[in-house]
Amino acid sequence: MRTSDFTYDLPADRIAQQPAEPRDSSRLLVLDREAGALAHRQFHDLPDLLRQGDLLVLNVTRVLPARVHAVKSNGGGKAEILLVRRTGPRTWEALVGGRRIVPGTRLQLRDDSWADVIEDLGGPRRTVVFDRPITPRLHEVGEAPLPPYIHSQVIDPRRYQTVYGRVDGSVAAPTAGLHFTPHLMARLNQAGVALTEITLHIGLDTFAPVEAGDPEQHTIHSEWCQVSDEAVEAIRATREKGGRVIAVGTTCVRALESAAEAHGEVGPFEGPTRLFILPGYRFRALDGLITNFHLPRSTLLMLVSAFAGRERILAAYQAALEAGYRFYSFGDAMLIL
Repeated sequence: MRTSDFTYDLPADRIAQQPAEPRDSSRLLVLDREAGALAHRQFHDLPDLLRQGDLLVLNVTRVLPARVHAVKSNGGGKAEILLVRRTGPRTWEALVGGRRIVPGTRLQLRDDSWADVIEDLGGPRRTVVFDRPITPRLHEVGEAPLPPYIHSQVIDPRRYQTVYGRVDGSVAAPTAGLHFTPHLMARLNQAGVALTEITLHIGLDTFAPVEAGDPEQHTIHSEWCQVSDEAVEAIRATREKGGRVIAVGTTCVRALESAAEAHGEVGPFEGPTRLFILPGYRFRALDGLITNFHLPRSTLLMLVSAFAGRERILAAYQAALEAGYRFYSFGDAMLIL
């Protein structure tokens, strides 16, 4: 298995720059992973494609306004702090942009608070310490970061949040969930499809391509997740009644399979996970997956290939390209059953 096995050609104009309006008007490519058959639908058709007794697992994380603009306090130029991971009450690992941002640099924020750069972690990564906790003030001094391949401005920042998110903590959205609307969720409920919640806070490394020739040599990023007793009970009850457990997004897959790895089957779990799912992995937690179309050479493309088969996934991606589907965070979706 080579990283080059998980690549494909994508014209730049197929990368969605704006979300569909309304959310559930996006297209939905349905893949039967046993037969390899494909069907072209709309996302609002989802209640017709699932069965009474099925269970959807949703990631209720919300995107932090983690991009903070600043200036060097010595009268220098502009800087940008992109918060990645909190390591203490006032201390964060961050990506810091600007010229000569070295340890000892003080950065002034727009509310006159400040942050000191205290450690160079290599590349743009720095450890920064704020004069006071930044999290309560992020909605005043920060803005939501967008993926590096989104070049247009999103007018309404709520469009990079799911309608059901409620736990702040991610620096990227669980994009498979962006297609849901309150009306669609009500229709799912009327169709007898149950919903349960997990939390996984997404880090920036989710966008990083695998550079190693052998994907098993890639260092997977760590993300914090929680699978509650209530979610475990919902999964158990669904399985007992013959229903299917369907993850909404690869983040839910990672959380559920991390919980299954810890117990042998899905059980309560809370903490960091470094689970890297590659073809050959034996899934314990799910029967289906809703997901967007992922970056070439990415860990997420490898994950969906593990679930449905690399050749089937790459064939589905080619069919999506030929049919005019939109790709990546604001693009269209797949339902894999």
